[in-house]
Order: sequence, then structure tokens, then C-alpha cells
Amino acid sequence: MTVLGGRGREPAGGRVGPIGLKSHLRATVVPGEAAYLVSQRGVTALRGTPAEVLVPLLDGTRDQAAVINDAGPELTAEEAAGSLRALDAAGLLRVRTPETADPATEAYWDLAGPGAPDALAALAGTAVALVPLAGTDPAGVAEACRASGLTVAGTAEEADLSLVLCDDYLDPELAGVDARQRTAGTPWLPVRLGSAALWLGPVLRPHDGPCWHCLATRLRGHRHAEWPLQRALGQDGPVRRPHATLPAGRAVATHLAVLEAAKWLAGARGASHDGLTTLDTVTLATTTHPTARLPQCAVCGDPRLTARRIEAPFVPASRPKAAGDLNGHRALTPAQMLERYGHLVGPVTGVVKEIRRAPGSPGFISAYLSGQNLAMRSGTLAGLRAGLRSLSGGKGLSDTEARTSALCEAVERYSGTRQGDEPVVRETYRALGDEAVHPNACQLFHERQFADRDRWNSGGSHLHHVPRRFDEESPTEWTPVWSLTHRRRRLLPTSLLFFGEHEAPDGLWADSNGNAAGSSPEDALVQGFLELVERDAVALWWYNRTRHPAVDLDAFGESYIERLRAGYRSVGREVWALDLTSDLGIPVVAALSRRTDKPAEDIVFGFGAHFDPRVALRRALTEMGQLLPLVGEVTADGGGYRVTDPEPLDWWRHATAANRPYVRPDRAAPARTPDHWSYTPAGDLLQDVRSITELLRSRGLELLVLDQTRPDLELPVVKVLVPGLRHFWPRYAPGRLYDTPVELGLRTEPCRLEELNPTPLFV
Repeated sequence: MTVLGGRGREPAGGRVGPIGLKSHLRATVVPGEAAYLVSQRGVTALRGTPAEVLVPLLDGTRDQAAVINDAGPELTAEEAAGSLRALDAAGLLRVRTPETADPATEAYWDLAGPGAPDALAALAGTAVALVPLAGTDPAGVAEACRASGLTVAGTAEEADLSLVLCDDYLDPELAGVDARQRTAGTPWLPVRLGSAALWLGPVLRPHDGPCWHCLATRLRGHRHAEWPLQRALGQDGPVRRPHATLPAGRAVATHLAVLEAAKWLAGARGASHDGLTTLDTVTLATTTHPTARLPQCAVCGDPRLTARRIEAPFVPASRPKAAGDLNGHRALTPAQMLERYGHLVGPVTGVVKEIRRAPGSPGFISAYLSGQNLAMRSGTLAGLRAGLRSLSGGKGLSDTEARTSALCEAVERYSGTRQGDEPVVRETYRALGDEAVHPNACQLFHERQFADRDRWNSGGSHLHHVPRRFDEESPTEWTPVWSLTHRRRRLLPTSLLFFGEHEAPDGLWADSNGNAAGSSPEDALVQGFLELVERDAVALWWYNRTRHPAVDLDAFGESYIERLRAGYRSVGREVWALDLTSDLGIPVVAALSRRTDKPAEDIVFGFGAHFDPRVALRRALTEMGQLLPLVGEVTADGGGYRVTDPEPLDWWRHATAANRPYVRPDRAAPARTPDHWSYTPAGDLLQDVRSITELLRSRGLELLVLDQTRPDLELPVVKVLVPGLRHFWPRYAPGRLYDTPVELGLRTEPCRLEELNPTPLFV
């Protein structure tokens, strides 16, 4: 209901000429009840005598003075003028001009916002250019433009907007279109016509908002599967797809593109012009996907943003921990993280394509998947078999926790992928001196693994791939990392720090060990370090097959533990946990579960590390839940596994608690309770960072940090490296793997290489 009356500006904005209701409104007065205005958007009731008197007079034949005069004697001049001001403020009035278009066209422009006179005047004074790329036909689009009152310019230089017709938004020709439009300073609107799914927009405006290169960067992120085929075919653009559309679908696409162009030129600009709209002509599902400008874009932004961030010293700041956050003492809760960064998820322009519940997850498990694991890509058509780790995912005690975890892992992998703007120094290891860190100080492969690398690599597992020996005399690319231990710059091979599509010329490749996303840089650093601690402790246990004390699950008094154990019992499983804490003193827990209702025990496990033993246990138990869906539907005859990798299948089919005794607790050692660990909570993440730095310094280890946060995402991501700590994949170089179990009293003498566990860890 609109209330008439009051004082304010002149009616109809002080416009001169006949005034009336906008063309999309049809008025009906019910005496004594209301004046009703009917439009495509509903019905508005104007109640009161002023409305019943004025509305019939607003037929576009009177100017303001005549309306006020004819409203008497029912209304005084002051009452009539005040009511007209209220109607105008409500957006119901405009100056009426002789009709220059059909009534439906005038009504549309009045409804769309700018008003028919202004819209029609704008269209009369502007022009659109059609820019057809290979495989597109502009004839139908030109006809549709003229039918909707758009002038078609002869060239793009003569136009106020270019309508660019293409088969694929990643067509390399669009880079040239973008450059020409930027030079001319003219906006352009891309549209994909030859598909069952129409793509339209955004309006790309030079020097205002994202450019085509910003958009293409996000679109390519969902097309990784095509890259090996492109290279195999020698193409620099996407593989062409056959057209799949009906004449009706093409007509819809054509007219929607013209409609968006007309709205833009007429001044009826809105959210649809800022996003990429998709219309699936099969399902009729329509979605507008947000498009973001990349501040680091090499074309429209500052391409040195990423380099400056990486080159700067990593200076941790005070970050108070979120109150009540039980999942790692972070600066934001999982719900706050989702709210802040949920916009990064989207099937077209999102960094993360989707977050979905892991197939086969039982109801008592919260496990989610978030798309391809970019750390496991391959440059070949068949690819290296990634198996279990081919997808990114997350876990937690609730769906919110698990979704947040899955989002962070996907962004962590995206941010850790080389994008071409990382700072590099090209030099030999020998020439760089002590500023350079030898790559094998982090990779830790044994000389015998290098010598026997063909056998290691014949299985095709990315997890067990052994690179060739690093050539210390050949130039390669190095990227700076920051040593928090020594407060100085160090250098590591770029290929060891950022994920790539294929093996780098220096033979190195990066893995995700120590990569972490967090609610702040300090949070990410702590999480990345804890992952290193966890995997180091797991490697010491797994490869030495040492026996460890049980963790007394009952002693923790957490209700979620019994809920999880009850869930596992309901599917014929038992659950236990081991204390794997190493010489670093930070609690590390392994959670394990086996089937008890069939000979093959399908042993699954999960690991967790944290200063707080309760969080370490929680992480181990929830991580174990990520493996459970893979074996949850296994049948008595050995079928039903959700992976085909030989290593996990061999483990699940043949490993039992009896023939792998190291997975069972050491009965001679007392079970661990929370009181076993000395833990003092810290209220600020900066305290944790300082504690980590001092701990490593005291052990003769160095803490290296690489800030991988991407300027367009601003979700903090770091890679943490501590040369000497072990990966839990098979890396058999001398050092902690052999010495620490002896120092801890778990072995009387170091294990020989040939005595190590012959089953490499496969997660």
C-alpha cells in the first residue's frame, strides 16, 4: 500500500509536459476502496480519496497544473501536489510523450527501470556491432537487433557495444577481441550460441571490472581434463565440440543476447550484466555466475602482486583464536569461514566447482568432496594413476566443519598451483651458495631409490614416483621462501613448491605436504606445520613397524567418540587409536578400524596432530571417516571397493590386525589419557607460531614458509617446509626415519633399508 500526501520535491521531478502513470501500469478505481495499479509484477493498492481522485486524471493528457486544477474541488491544490510528489517518489509517474513505439515496448522500458522516453532515446542514439568468430552466423542476430530497435553498426569502432558471437568462451580469438575493445574503450558482450547450454555475458568493460583474461582464468580451472588432449593435438585453444542445439534453442540464445545488449544500451543495467548467465535449454535451469576481477591479472591488473607477496618477509601477527572453536584453535569458526569464502564455490566461475557429500558416506560420518586434487594432475592422456588422492575433500564432526575443510583443501591446492606470476631466479644450485636449499633435503629420497627409479615408477603411482637425481650444475628456476628460524630469505626450486601439469625440466615435482589454508596466515602456518609433524610421526611408525601405546578413548569423555564408535559398530567394525607422538612432543594420534564380520578386515585409518591431544584425536577419528566410504559397500566375495588402485586394494584384502601387529596397541605400555601430554592452551595464534619456531630451533631444524595466498581469493594459504622431517610416502634417505625410533627407545638399533615396511603408505 502506498500512502499519498506529504511535502517534498516538485511532482514528477519538476518535469515539463503531460504526466501520467508509467506505461506498464493499468489503473482501476473501486470507489470507497482503493485505486488499483496492475502490472506484470503484481497489484498495488492506493488507498484514500487522493488516490481515487488523481489516478483517473493521470492518463497522460494533462500537465501537472492541469491535474492539480482538475482534482478540485475534492482536493486542495496543496493536497493534490503533495500526493503527486508521493506517487512520483514511489516511481509510478513519468512525463508522457507521443508514442514512438508499440505500447508493449514502452511498458517494458518503464518496467525495466530507465523509463520509456529515456530508453528509447538512448537506443536511437547508440549502435551495436556484431563480431562473429569462426563457426558463428551473425545474420539471425542482426535481424533480432533490428526487430528490437537496435541499430547495427558497420564496424566495432562505430559501435557503443560489441556483441561477440563464439562457440567457446576460451577461444583464443577472444584475446584479440579483448585487446581491440580495450584499445577502443568500448564494452563488449560475449555469447555462446551453438550449445544446448546458452552462455551470455558478462558485459566486459575496459578499465572497469574484470577483463576476458580474468574470466578465462576461472573458466580454465574447470577444464583441466582437456589440456592433455589439447597438447596431443597441438592446439593452443580448447578442443572443438560438435554443435548441439535446436533452431528454437538458437533463437532463444539469439534473442536473449540481443535483449541484454538492448538493456545495456538503454541504461537498464543490472546484475545480469556483471555475471555470466547460463541457460540449459534441456532443463531450462538458469543461473547467473559471478565474475571477479583478478587484481593480479597480467592484462588489467598488477602482475607483480603475487611476486611481491612471496618476496616479502613473512611476519606473523597477533591473531586471537575464535571462542569455542574445537577444530584446531583457529581465528574463525568453520561457519564464519563458509560465510566469508563460500562465494569461491561455483560450477562455472568458481575456484571450486562443487562441494558434495562423499558417495557412500554412512550417516554418522561427515565427509565431503570438493573436486579434482590439483596436486595430482598429469600431462599425459592416460595420466598417472592418482586413485585415493585424485579428489580434494574435507572432514569434520558436522557437515559445516566438513564442508569448510573441503573448501579449504580445494583452495589450498588451487593456490599452490603454478600460475606464471610467481617470482623466480634462474641459476644453478652451486652458484647460489648457502641461500639455496637442496631439494632432496625436503624430498629425502635414498640414493638407492634414485638408482632404482625405473622400478619404483613402473607402477604408475604418483605417490611413489621417484624423480631423477637433481643436477646441481644445471640452471633451474628458484623461488624465495622465508626462514622464520633465521629471519632470512632462502631459495628452493620453483617446481618443488608449486604444482604443475607435468614434470618440470629439472625433474622435480611438488606435493601437498605442508600446504595449508587457514583463517589467517598464522592459522595456515600452524596447520601446515602440524601436518608435517603428523606425517613425520606416521612415517617413523609405519616404515619401522614399531609398536605404540593405545589411546584410551573412554578417558577423553567426549560424547562424539561414543557416537562414532556406535556408528562403526553398526557396520560391523571396531575402533581403536594409537599414540604416535615423536621426539617433537606434539601429540600425534592414529585412529584405526577393522571389519569384524568377515576374513578381510578392510583396515582403515586416519591421522591427526595438534598441541591439544583432544584435537589430535578428533582429527584422526574424522580423517578415518574419509576412507570409510571406499570400503563401506564391500561384499563377502571381495567386490564393492570404490577404488581400483592395487596398493589399497592389496592392503584391504590381505592386511589384518594379526599379520600387521604394528597397527595394534602395545599391550606392555599403559594407555594414554589426556593427562599424559603436557598442554597449556594459547589464546593467540602468534604464540603458537613462536612456540613452533623455538621448538624447531632447539632441534636444529629450520622453519621455512612460502605465502601462496592468491590476491583474487584472499583466503590465506601457505606452504610450510622443515627440511629433515619425513613425508609419510616412501622416502628412504638417511636421517630421522632410522635414528629417531632408536632415540625414542622403540628400536634397539636402526632399521636397515631392506627391513623397512614393504607396503608404502598409500594415502
